[in-house]
Amino acid sequence: MATTEAKTSIVIRDITAISEMREVEELQKQVWGINDLEVFPALALIPMREVGGVLIGAFEGERMIGFVFGFPGHEPPEARKPAESGRLILHSDMLAVRPDYRAQGLGYKLKLAQRERALASGIDTITWTFDPLQATNAHLNFGKLGVNADRYLVNYYGQTTSSLHRAGTDRLWVTWLLNSARVRERIAGGAALETPALTQIPAVVRVGGNQEPLSSDEAQLGQRPVAIEIPDNINLLLKDNVELAMRWRAATRQAFTRAMDAGYVVEEFCRLTRDGQNVGAYLLRAKK
Repeated sequence: MATTEAKTSIVIRDITAISEMREVEELQKQVWGINDLEVFPALALIPMREVGGVLIGAFEGERMIGFVFGFPGHEPPEARKPAESGRLILHSDMLAVRPDYRAQGLGYKLKLAQRERALASGIDTITWTFDPLQATNAHLNFGKLGVNADRYLVNYYGQTTSSLHRAGTDRLWVTWLLNSARVRERIAGGAALETPALTQIPAVVRVGGNQEPLSSDEAQLGQRPVAIEIPDNINLLLKDNVELAMRWRAATRQAFTRAMDAGYVVEEFCRLTRDGQNVGAYLLRAKK
C-alpha cells in the first residue's frame, strides 16, 4: 500500500512485519496502562491479517507512534432489521496514539486510512465501541467522522481493575457508514451541529456548576431531540474524584439506556463553554 503523509516526518502504512506487531503489543501497554493479560497478542494479529484484518501504523522514522486495528465480521443481530441477514462489516477494535503525539490529527488520519482499506475490500460499514464519557473520542467519532449510535453496552468488557477501566467498561457501539452523504460531507470538512443550536435542546443529564451530574425531569423522551451532557475531561475526575466519576457513569448509563429503549439514536457531539466551564454534549433524535 502507498504511504500517506500525516506530517512532514510521519507516514501511515500497513503493518506487516512480526517485529512491528510486537511494537503494537508494547504500544497497547504504554497508551492504556493495561497489564499483559489484556494485551491483544502479535501471534493473533498474524492470522487475522491473513483473513482480512486491517492493521495500520503511524510511524515517525522507524518508531511506531500509533496504530489502528480492525477485523471483518458480520453485523450483530441487535443491529439488523427483522429477517435481514448480517452484512459483512469491519469491526475496528483498537486505535492508539502515543500521548506526546496527540492533538496532531493522527487518530483521524488512521481512521481515514482504515476507511480506504475497507472500501477497497468491498466493505462499506465499520463499527467500533468507545467510552461515552471520553469527550475527545466522542468529538472525533461524531463530529469529525460522522458516526451514529443506537446501542449502549453496560460493562462490555466486564468490571476490570486496570487503570483504564476504573469507572467500568460501558461503551457506545457506533456505526460508520462509509459511503453515506453524512460521512462524505464530514470528511470533506462539513461542520457538525452548531453549538448554539445544541444549547437550546433540553438535556436529560447536564453538567452542574460543581461538575455534578444533574438529571432533568423536564427533558421528557418522546419525539423531540434531547441532549446528554458529560464533563469535558473525565480522566481528571478519575484521577481526583473517582466517586464523582462513578456518579457520572451511573447517570449517563441510565440516560442513554432509557433513550435508546425509547428509540433514540445518538447523532452528534460537540463541546461548549457554559458558566466558565467546558462541557461535552451529545444530541439524540428519535429514529425516523
